[in-house]
Amino acid sequence: MTILVTGATGTVGQHVTELLVQRGAFVRALTRNPERARVKLPEGVEIAAGNLMKPETLEDALQGVKAMFLITSSDEFDADLNTDPKVLALAEAAGVKRVVVLVGYEEGPVEEALRASGMQWTLVKPTEFMANVLVDWREMIRSEGVVREFCGDALSARVHEGDIAAVAVEALLGGSHHGRSYLLTGPEALTRREAVRAIAAAIGKDIPFVELTEEEARQNWRDQGYDEESVEFFAQIAKNPPEAGYTVLPTVEQVLGRLARTFAEWAIEHKREFL
Repeated sequence: MTILVTGATGTVGQHVTELLVQRGAFVRALTRNPERARVKLPEGVEIAAGNLMKPETLEDALQGVKAMFLITSSDEFDADLNTDPKVLALAEAAGVKRVVVLVGYEEGPVEEALRASGMQWTLVKPTEFMANVLVDWREMIRSEGVVREFCGDALSARVHEGDIAAVAVEALLGGSHHGRSYLLTGPEALTRREAVRAIAAAIGKDIPFVELTEEEARQNWRDQGYDEESVEFFAQIAKNPPEAGYTVLPTVEQVLGRLARTFAEWAIEHKREFL
């Protein structure tokens, strides 16, 4: 069957695409940038142009599709995305039978529309991506050899993006995941200081951790172009992270039959990006 992967060049979507190809599935990748997708995606993946905020652009991409991996927002720094829930009605009308949604910070209109549809559905709800540290710390470590961060003792049960993708692929290909909402974490909760130490161990270099004051952190976010509402949100989340963000769950192991990958393993896989 044809599986449509949206966000196929993103942090999770690229893993989903690669895993589906490895499993022998025919994959059609939906993208707003076909040229970029052709460079990043495996050979044999069909590229379809479309925009999740404009459902009318998806009619051709949905032809013959039986399952779909759907994102609701973009994890790419240069791409703003809020998926139009009308995509679900269009997908159902086109004959899509199964949808797996990568849920962002919280459920919204897309998830509501999916639950109300006649399609099989699974929600994949990860905590913080391990890959987020590439955005947050990579350039600091490469250029200065240091991490400056607010609330160094705040805990996070970061999850490997490859594990998120593997759970999504199981739900796309298997018939026993309908109606499930999978909360995904890594196998441990680490502080920001501990995560930096894991990266230091992976690259074989000491990385000092410099604790920022709240005002210094707020100014950094402003300098990055965030508005005051976002700055306030970031500050509150850093000071009072939700319990769900640092509570370790066995979901990855239960779905995949293997242990979730640790942050130390992730750091070794990505060590070249910090050097």
